[in-house]
Amino acid sequence: MGSFSLLALSISGNAILTERLGRTWDRLRGTPLRPAELLLGKAVPVLTALLAQQLLIVGFGVCVFGLRVPHPFLLLGVLLSWSCTLLALGALLGVLVRTMGELSAAYDIGGMLLSSVGGALVPLGVLPAWVADVAPVSPGYWAAHGLRAALVGDARTAAVACGTLLGVAVVCAALASVRLQGRSGRVVAL
Repeated sequence: MGSFSLLALSISGNAILTERLGRTWDRLRGTPLRPAELLLGKAVPVLTALLAQQLLIVGFGVCVFGLRVPHPFLLLGVLLSWSCTLLALGALLGVLVRTMGELSAAYDIGGMLLSSVGGALVPLGVLPAWVADVAPVSPGYWAAHGLRAALVGDARTAAVACGTLLGVAVVCAALASVRLQGRSGRVVAL
């Protein structure tokens, strides 16, 4: 799941940056919509794509590798939380960078950090001890932790992971919304 975060970040960041480069944000300044409403409107189709991507990965695991999913609702909660987090992180990147090259570099580095520091690419037990100490800072850690918990039916651990991921998503979405706001509270050109 974590190794596909690079693609998910690119989907989300590209959606926002493409709108910015196409000057759609300039045209939206004349509407009564607030930045948070604009981001939410842009988020629904991208969130659907991110969730579908995660479900496809799990489906592949079930069909090809015999992955058992005895607690599908716990798993769905973790996948939805992770998708929301990736969407918000991508949106934040999309409003911070100025070019597609910057975005590409940011999600290449970000995707690798989310995956590797979080323990999704390589188990934390085989990495240096300091990586395990900093892993909880990475949303990828919480996604992998929540995924494992959901698969074994540990509802409490899965809920903590989902809460952490949703907290990261709220912070990133709020920062992206603030970045889109001018002094008047209206959407600004970036």
